Amino acid sequence: MPEASNSRIYTGSRVLGYVSTHVPFVARFIKRRGETLLCTSVGKWFHTYGCDKFRLLSVSGEHPGPITCMSGDNYHVYTASENNIYAWRRGCELKHVYKGHNSPVHLMFPFGIHHISIDEDNVLKIFDIKDESEFLELEFDQTTFKVTTLCHPPTYLNKILLGSEQGQLQLWNVRTSKLVYTFKGWGSAVTVVEPAPAVDVVAVGLASGKIVLHNLKFNKVVMEFIHDWGMVSALSFRLDGVPVMVTGSSEGHIVMWDLEERRVLSQVKKAHYSKISGLKCLMSEPLMVTNSEDNSLKLWIFDLPDGGARLLRKREGHSKPPTMVCHCEPSGNNILAAGSDSSLHIMNTVSETFNKNLGKASHNRKKSKKKKRLQMDHLILPPITKISSCMQRDKQWDSIASLHDGFFVATTWSYDKMRMGDHKLKPPDMDKGIVANCLTVTHCGNFVIIGYSNGQVHKFNMQSGMHRGHYGKEDKLAHKGAVRGVETDLCNSRMISVGADDLLKFWHFKSATTPYRVMRLQESVTSTKCHRDSGLLALANEDFTITLVDIDTMNIVRQFDGHEGRITDIEFDTQSRWLITSSMDCTVCTWDIPSAQLVDVFSVEQPCTSLSMSPTGDFLATTHVGEVGVFLWANKLLYEKIFLKPIDKREINIPKLKLPSTAPEKPEIDDLGVIDLGDEPEYRSPIQISEELITLSDQPTSRWLNLLHLDIVKKRNKPKTPLTVPKSAPFFLPTIPSLELEFDLEKDKDGNRETKLLMPDSLSTLTVFGKKLVGCETDENYEKCIEKLKTLSPAAIEAEVTSMAPDAGGSIDVMKQFLRMLDVMLKSNRDFELAQSYMSLFLKMHTKVISHNEELRDVLVAVEDTATQTWAKLQNQLLYNICVVKALKDM
Repeated sequence: MPEASNSRIYTGSRVLGYVSTHVPFVARFIKRRGETLLCTSVGKWFHTYGCDKFRLLSVSGEHPGPITCMSGDNYHVYTASENNIYAWRRGCELKHVYKGHNSPVHLMFPFGIHHISIDEDNVLKIFDIKDESEFLELEFDQTTFKVTTLCHPPTYLNKILLGSEQGQLQLWNVRTSKLVYTFKGWGSAVTVVEPAPAVDVVAVGLASGKIVLHNLKFNKVVMEFIHDWGMVSALSFRLDGVPVMVTGSSEGHIVMWDLEERRVLSQVKKAHYSKISGLKCLMSEPLMVTNSEDNSLKLWIFDLPDGGARLLRKREGHSKPPTMVCHCEPSGNNILAAGSDSSLHIMNTVSETFNKNLGKASHNRKKSKKKKRLQMDHLILPPITKISSCMQRDKQWDSIASLHDGFFVATTWSYDKMRMGDHKLKPPDMDKGIVANCLTVTHCGNFVIIGYSNGQVHKFNMQSGMHRGHYGKEDKLAHKGAVRGVETDLCNSRMISVGADDLLKFWHFKSATTPYRVMRLQESVTSTKCHRDSGLLALANEDFTITLVDIDTMNIVRQFDGHEGRITDIEFDTQSRWLITSSMDCTVCTWDIPSAQLVDVFSVEQPCTSLSMSPTGDFLATTHVGEVGVFLWANKLLYEKIFLKPIDKREINIPKLKLPSTAPEKPEIDDLGVIDLGDEPEYRSPIQISEELITLSDQPTSRWLNLLHLDIVKKRNKPKTPLTVPKSAPFFLPTIPSLELEFDLEKDKDGNRETKLLMPDSLSTLTVFGKKLVGCETDENYEKCIEKLKTLSPAAIEAEVTSMAPDAGGSIDVMKQFLRMLDVMLKSNRDFELAQSYMSLFLKMHTKVISHNEELRDVLVAVEDTATQTWAKLQNQLLYNICVVKALKDM
């Protein structure tokens, strides 16, 4: 059986929407950049963000398994995956690998030249950072002291403080490997330990919700606080001179405590929708960063009147796996994604900086806004199951409609305003227990058609949200059973509905009590997809087949059979040549509609729940079970010559592809320590490149751009009044004979115009550059003259070229040599713009001399031929690139 190693059409590109997991982030201040960098785990990779603009700076290499914990110092970012620890420089360069643990590592802490790590077997190991050697190993009994957290108290040399699940604290000297002291604890598991700005004091967060500030030196409690929202999951102190402690809870709340008055200063409820994993106040700034397993990273600023924090910046994705994805713009740059967390996101394929969160669907948007971040769970609507959009009237009114799981009310969203709409679309006199199953927004954007589980189909106005009628007779039933799909054509003249009664009905759009055509289907339909431009309607059947119907002729035109599981989604490409389908059998199939043949198939690890083809045809976007990201697959047919042939699914081994990652895929190797970071590209000098291409010089434009206009520049820069140099007084001042002392200054007023330097006519009047040019015989000599010319200023270059004329002290030989130098420059394929500029200046200055001298004309013809060949080579490359870019834009 032949085996395919890859998909014919698609290749993994990247994933959108991953920001953070349950692993606490790492904050590192880079002095050279003057910026704090934030590193967050996203599964097998970690992202590095700049704190100033929250831009994604780099993505690490792939780890063998999910990252379990992270730490960092001034030089490295340390990540733990499975049983090994990895040290990274600049966020993507692997420098060290530390091996020795027999179980996954869950705690790490850089400690000077050493690195401390604790695994799930309760074994503490200390590694030398440079040598990667093991310095110390301590094993703890899990029944009496299971380590849950650790820190280093400042000024405590070579000592670390360990917290346990049993509630005790232990102070260890890691240099002598001796236990210094054991603190009894407070009867609850220690979840976090953080040194306070005060010496000898540490803050201890407990699973019971208590926060204790404890003095290690005297073993006394300084003060205690009680957390009302579950266990303390994160803790930090403000480091900008304000005595405030900040704590995060397992419920996603943040509390600011005033340490001087020993009270709550302020609080932020529902700062995150899940447990706060990491919390850090930045050094010397009123800023705080938090991350959570709800897939978000947020920057807060302490600028409220009560000392509270305000959200300044954020990066976030779906907190639960999205189940619906669709492109919403003709450019294909923005993707709508909705899913289990009841929120709607816009994913940008160009830069994730432009990602937007339209918020969570709510019963009452205004009330939820007043309550701030939906504190009341009963306001949040169920997960979104269906979305449909049309951007024709997006500036005037809402352009997106969505359905919710087990809910009969449809909601609207505004793409332009980036928020949930004000309308709730519900038909009058709808009985309880009825569920909205399917919907579609018309091509004009004015109406939305919704089908329900009781067989009714209703029409609503998107601008006003008003009910505009139903399809069917007085009983309002369009089908005897649940409606499985509703579609409209391009001109809003027809509405097509499919029901559980296995009937496909064609209705007049404006008003219809009876359909004008009814088709009996062979199989029950689960979902539909209509391509309005071509008039093709795809039906996903319960027997895992796909039926294609032409809505103009109202006939079945194609039948596709090949899936072995429930079909989850159907998608047409822009030209309606391909039909792309996904199924619960973990396969994604591409069918060629004209030939009715399967042309591509591949499988993935997790079943695809939704897919959408870009309007430009460059990317296929998919969502998968258990994944919170939106995955992009590049269309290889745009940049490769591929001939598609029919595939028999039963005769080949279906290739299994890895889901696209945030980093380029690496070859599978056993040891990540010798991971191939990519070979350095071999350096090619301009001389090597010029053998194939034409190169420009490294000269600034000011050296050559204005050579033809120096007279205009000089005239523009000429001062309005001439500069006057003061007359220097003679050593012996002559006097005028008179009774009063007066100096005779008229004697030297005109100055002595006679020169003392006599130059015989027999001597050469050529410049130094001209003499060097006359002596050139080989290309190497000309190269030296070219280098000399590059060092001159524009004014000096003009003077050199002007002085080559016979009437200006030059000669015909110098002019011929200069033309030969230009010929050498053009033949070398280097310094293209300099050669053109020098030639233009030479022709401007010596046009009359060249026209009267036959020798100069002959040399100039040879230079013209060389210049024509060089320009033809450059022109061919430019025209080829312009044609390629234009062809890609027209696709």
